[in-house]
Amino acid sequence: MSQIPYKIYLTEEEMPKAWYNLRADMKNKPAPLLNPGTHEPMKAEELAGVFCEELVKQELDNTTPYFDIPEEILGFYKMYRPSPLVRAYCLEKKLGTPAKIYYKFEGNNTSGSHKLNSAIAQAYYAKKQGLKGVTTETGAGQWGTALSMACAYLGLDCKVYMVKVSYEQKPFRREVMRTYGASVTPSPSMETEVGKKILAEHPGTTGSLGCAISEAVEVATTTEGYRYVLGSVLNQVLLHQSIIGLETKAALDKYGVKPDIIIGCAGGGSNLGGLIAPFMGQKLRGEADYRIIAVEPASCPSLTRGKYAYDFCDTGMVCPLAKMYTLGSGFIPAPNHAGGLRYHGMSSVLSQLYDDGLMEATSVKQTDVFEAAETFARVEGILPAPESSHAIKVAIDEALKCKETGEEKTIVFGLTGTGYFDMVAYEKFHDGQMTDYIPTDEELQASFDKLPKMD
Repeated sequence: MSQIPYKIYLTEEEMPKAWYNLRADMKNKPAPLLNPGTHEPMKAEELAGVFCEELVKQELDNTTPYFDIPEEILGFYKMYRPSPLVRAYCLEKKLGTPAKIYYKFEGNNTSGSHKLNSAIAQAYYAKKQGLKGVTTETGAGQWGTALSMACAYLGLDCKVYMVKVSYEQKPFRREVMRTYGASVTPSPSMETEVGKKILAEHPGTTGSLGCAISEAVEVATTTEGYRYVLGSVLNQVLLHQSIIGLETKAALDKYGVKPDIIIGCAGGGSNLGGLIAPFMGQKLRGEADYRIIAVEPASCPSLTRGKYAYDFCDTGMVCPLAKMYTLGSGFIPAPNHAGGLRYHGMSSVLSQLYDDGLMEATSVKQTDVFEAAETFARVEGILPAPESSHAIKVAIDEALKCKETGEEKTIVFGLTGTGYFDMVAYEKFHDGQMTDYIPTDEELQASFDKLPKMD
């Protein structure tokens, strides 16, 4: 057996002390956020009415390669970081593959996912600014849980607008947020003007992340002492999540391992962007090459079937316009979609990298995702989050290709978190009640027709 251990841990001293800003090495920078009224690039003072001031600086900085992680955040990170890089020996044996499979496990904290890496950073800057609290949206619930935990630690109020279908399907995730002191409201709601408007136009809607974002932004901008924070998509979030990739690369370097394929699930882009950051940086600088694969659900296929265009980040059309691969801000995934990754668009950073041909994208069906999750759970001993299981599915597929060809490729994927709050979805899969919904070209075109008309 290889001398590489099952779990590779960095020491606290080896943990990264700075976040890596991938944009600094991008020749083609991501397109700027635009003011929805003027279509001019958003200025710092405009964004400061929505986001914390320090986070606005991070959002707009395309040139600084590294941002020092404040000592207070590093101290918090040490409760659950460095996280392990695991060699999936048992999965390799099960598949009978010559491939070497590694996964970076981000579920070893109370929030159960990687989202805590950015939640504590955003809450810290809100506290430092002297704010009373923050508002946010959450879909499957990982981000809302992480932010609730971070706010409790720092003594901030936290208002969470949770996509209605997830609010109803995942009551225990909701209760964890409430345990940490957050208020949790199903979205769309009658608490906001934009929520009332969406309900009037779409009675009985199960909601979307775009709806929830609109509500959270409205409350933040109309309540003194509050700002809005987001768990994915934005440049600042990918910056904070770069600690995932930095740790992964440092752990692999300890044993002289260079991955051939890096795989991550892709919803808004926080996990994927964080995982690939230092590897993509090497690729951009011409220092190394990797095959990087983004995996998204077939029911919400923004990269593989979306349009690369400026679009609203929210359904209520109150947020800035972002250039991204999008299905249209009014796109709402089918209610039977239980695998997370429900956002209608993709990070502008990842969208630019994909458009430049620097990474691939593929979509997978929901039932295939849960089948892969079950295979993984039975041999690796971790019940994976449905989101993570998209990456597991493609990692298994790539390992089986190696079995056919005899190639000993090294595969790394991101295990974003655990699935213990997703048992309703697992139950539907086991009972044969889970179906695969794939939007038709006509449905997508109807959404594309409503994209903003740019000059």
